[in-house]
Amino acid sequence: MSIQFVAMPTADVRTYQDGAPDAYGNPPERHISDGNGVPCRHCLSPVGAGKPYLTLAYRPFSIINPYSETGPVFLCAEPCDRAAESERLPASLYGAAYIVRGYDAKDRIIYGTGKVMRPAAIASHAASLLHNRDVAYVHVRSSENNCFSCRIERGQIDSA
Repeated sequence: MSIQFVAMPTADVRTYQDGAPDAYGNPPERHISDGNGVPCRHCLSPVGAGKPYLTLAYRPFSIINPYSETGPVFLCAEPCDRAAESERLPASLYGAAYIVRGYDAKDRIIYGTGKVMRPAAIASHAASLLHNRDVAYVHVRSSENNCFSCRIERGQIDSA
């Protein structure tokens, strides 16, 4: 199965970069990156040393229900290009381990789909989850801080 790693939507990111309140109603915090551990959820690349970034609470769900997790995320403080949807593991997923978990079309966790795994195993686990038609999409989250990292969806089907 083909999969696609999907970054935060540009429209959401631009509102935060313009100072809109986060999921808890707070303005994004502005910091300067030391070049370590600051992966932008929009360009899916690390924020370089000396560059400004934002920290904010983000809830990546269209429906609010008991499963609508909120967690901290980092974004480039200045506009950056959204990472293209790709089957390739994003540069931002360089941590030790991540939670990879499936959700249904009503934004609810599908029990039994969550696993903590190293980056090299993320794509194959996500593909296996997406074989189940009850799984609408997959989230990748930090196993240490529950930060939303990116979404994984089914890839485009070649009609050739």
